[in-house]
Amino acid sequence: MIHLRIVSPKSVTPELTTALRDDDAVFNMVVLPGASECPPGDSVELDVLNGAANGVFDQLRALGVTENGSVVAETVSAWLSDPVTAAEQRQSQFQSFTPVWELVDARIRSDGTYPPSWFGLLVIAGLIAAIGILINSQILVVAAMVVGPEYGAITSVARAGTMRDGTTAARGLRALLFGFAGAVLACLALGVIIRASGLTPHLFELGLRPVSDLIDTPNVFSIIVAVLAGIVGILSLTESRASTLIGVFISVTTIPAAADIGLSLGYGSWSEAWGSFLQLLLNVSILIVVGMIMLVVQKRTWDRVTAQQDASPSP
Repeated sequence: MIHLRIVSPKSVTPELTTALRDDDAVFNMVVLPGASECPPGDSVELDVLNGAANGVFDQLRALGVTENGSVVAETVSAWLSDPVTAAEQRQSQFQSFTPVWELVDARIRSDGTYPPSWFGLLVIAGLIAAIGILINSQILVVAAMVVGPEYGAITSVARAGTMRDGTTAARGLRALLFGFAGAVLACLALGVIIRASGLTPHLFELGLRPVSDLIDTPNVFSIIVAVLAGIVGILSLTESRASTLIGVFISVTTIPAAADIGLSLGYGSWSEAWGSFLQLLLNVSILIVVGMIMLVVQKRTWDRVTAQQDASPSP
């Protein structure tokens, strides 16, 4: 269920409340005439079942509420109401699973912000991955993949691509460029320091680098994993499955590839650095493209299913 706080222009409120009152998926509607001062208008609060939320948002847009008023949406995690529970049970299986696109967009926009801490996390994740590569610790490499915040920028670029929003796409690509560049430089500095101080692990010095070899050799399996991760990533975003999204973080080689670029440059391993660069470029590109495709396909599929459900006669 979703709770909406709406500031409605006074001229729109009667039509809006009439439409919402007739919706059997809307509950707990409270109207306070003239209660809002900024922006001026009537305050309307209500709860709506997830399966009907997209239709309510469409109504709010059609009536001009989003242009001249305000809409705030919050997810309701629990409620105690027999009428609400009964209405939820009357919904079809498809309706109960329908993504609320406003919330999906809000989540992607939120992840597409890049404060200094975003770049700091990317650099720290790179350094953790670099240490994991040096000591051949897959656990540390996986930990670095979880810490890295780059997937938020990737999904932001993908969403911007579907909406032809060049400004947002450019901002996300710049963040990825400078973020990964910072991680590479930090790992390069770490590699130079470790090498100069004579602290290089013995196996790494002998060229026994199984973790690094997995990272700097992109192949057809890298492509398959990146495509599957891109699909799962968008599905987990639209269905708010945080645990599944973490699995996406640890399935694609982005942060480890950036770390391996820096380390390989620090140790003069040019072919390994080039292979890791290709791995990084391959994964980021595939995630963006697959993300764009999945967002479009999911939106059209759910819109078609919703239209068919609305057109079918009620039992």
